[in-house]
Amino acid sequence: MGAGHDHGHAHSHAPAGGTATSAYVGTLRVALSITLTVMVVEIVGGIVADSLALVADAAHMATDALGLGMALLAIHFANRPPTGNRTFGYARAEILAALANCLLLLGVGGYVLYEAIQRFVTPADTAGGLTIVFGAIGLVANMISLTLLMRGQKESLNVRGAFLEVAADALGSLAVIVSAAVILTTGWQAADPIASLVIGVMIVPRTFKLLRETLDVLLESAPKDVDMTEVRTHILALDGVEDVHDLHAWTITSGMPVLSAHVVVRSDVLSAIGHEKMLHELQNCLGDHFDVEHCTFQLEPVGHAEHEAHLCH
Repeated sequence: MGAGHDHGHAHSHAPAGGTATSAYVGTLRVALSITLTVMVVEIVGGIVADSLALVADAAHMATDALGLGMALLAIHFANRPPTGNRTFGYARAEILAALANCLLLLGVGGYVLYEAIQRFVTPADTAGGLTIVFGAIGLVANMISLTLLMRGQKESLNVRGAFLEVAADALGSLAVIVSAAVILTTGWQAADPIASLVIGVMIVPRTFKLLRETLDVLLESAPKDVDMTEVRTHILALDGVEDVHDLHAWTITSGMPVLSAHVVVRSDVLSAIGHEKMLHELQNCLGDHFDVEHCTFQLEPVGHAEHEAHLCH
């Protein structure tokens, strides 16, 4: 290649299959099985005990199950190899699944809030004892799923979405138990729709947070742990680097940050150390300080940027 167009690449070490979620397929499957089982149990319990709180928690679990199913389906597509047209394969399918999951969560949250308000207008006769039993089953199952998902939620947006859903379910189950205990001891039926409101309120804020992170990936914002000003400063600090432009960083999917830049280097420095050593220094700089290992650099001589600008016009 010519001196003005040398490129360097370093690739992130994602788990087998190419994405951060791929390492947790087994965990997601177990969590899905637990969620589906408890969902059925709570639906039956909600009907038998006439508890909106149980039905609300079951509806939330149905959304969890769908979200987990979409996460597993996304991993299947994400593991497909790249093609000439899809150079990163289907890795972003995970992010699209997380987005769909957020929209579903917002819908469920709205439904629960609406039904809870309706219960205040038309009170129901909830059986507190049965509600406690079914709520306790849900709480134990949710705690098991939370333990399974704890590690993966730090590395994958999809797993984090599942973790947050199960965490809210656990709190929802606790709210169900508390409301049922109040009904059982005082006969105050309003405790059930109040617990439902609590579950609905828990669903919405955390969903907006996950939605914001998902949209940041889709809008190709810089990874949240990468300060672009510091990246530029580190690159400019390398011996012989005169300037850096067209600097971009974005995220393909969870655990796969990408960076590209045009780096202006003095010709005497390139002649002295060679293009390969300069590329290694740039890659090491980014990989060591910012955990961005998939980088592409174009090395340019001084004045080449003006030539590129002229060609663009």
